[in-house]
Amino acid sequence: MFFFDPLLYALVNADAQTPWLSIQAARLLSAWLPQLSGILVVLALLRGSPALRRSMLLLLLSMATAWLIARLIRWGFPTPRPFQLNLGMQWIAHGGRASFPSQHACGAFALAMSLSLGSTRRSRPLVLLAWAAAVAIAWSRVHLGVHFPSDVMAGALVGCASAMLVWNLAWRLRRGRHLRLRLAPRLRQLRFAWLGSR
Repeated sequence: MFFFDPLLYALVNADAQTPWLSIQAARLLSAWLPQLSGILVVLALLRGSPALRRSMLLLLLSMATAWLIARLIRWGFPTPRPFQLNLGMQWIAHGGRASFPSQHACGAFALAMSLSLGSTRRSRPLVLLAWAAAVAIAWSRVHLGVHFPSDVMAGALVGCASAMLVWNLAWRLRRGRHLRLRLAPRLRQLRFAWLGSR
C-alpha cells in the first residue's frame, strides 16, 4: 500500500450510501468485460484475416506476459487486500491472494495497448472502446473493495509495458527476417563471386 492509497481508496470504494446501481454496474464490469473481451479475441482468431490473426496472437502473448510478470511480482512482494486490513467495504467474494498488481488491470491494459499498437485508422473506435473498458475494469476492482488504487495503477503499467515489449520484439524479429530475405540474393552473389575468385 502506498501513501496515496487510503485517500483514493476511500473516494472510490463503494460504501453503504453508494447507489445500488453503481455497485451492480461495477460487478458486471468486473465479471463480464474480461469474458466478453476473451470471446471477441477468439472470434477474431477464428474468423479474421491473416493480419488480424497475427495481431490477436501478439495480443494474447502480451496478456500472457503481463500475467506472468504480475505473478512474479505477487510472489516476490505479497501485499494484502483492503479487506484483509479491515479497510472499506468488500462487495464481491474474493480470496486472500496477493493484491499487487491487479491481474484484471494487467490483462485489460495489455489488451488495450496491443490493440493500439496494431491499430489502423478503421479500428480506432475499437481501440477507444478497449481503453474505456480497461479503465472501467480498473475502477470496478477498487469500487468493489478488492484492490487498492496502486494495485490497478501497477496493473495498468505492467499490462502496457508487456504489450510494448512483445510488439517491439515482434517488430524487430519481422524486420530482421525481411532484411535477411532482401539481402539473401545479394549474399548468394557475393558468395559465388568469392568462390569463383579462388
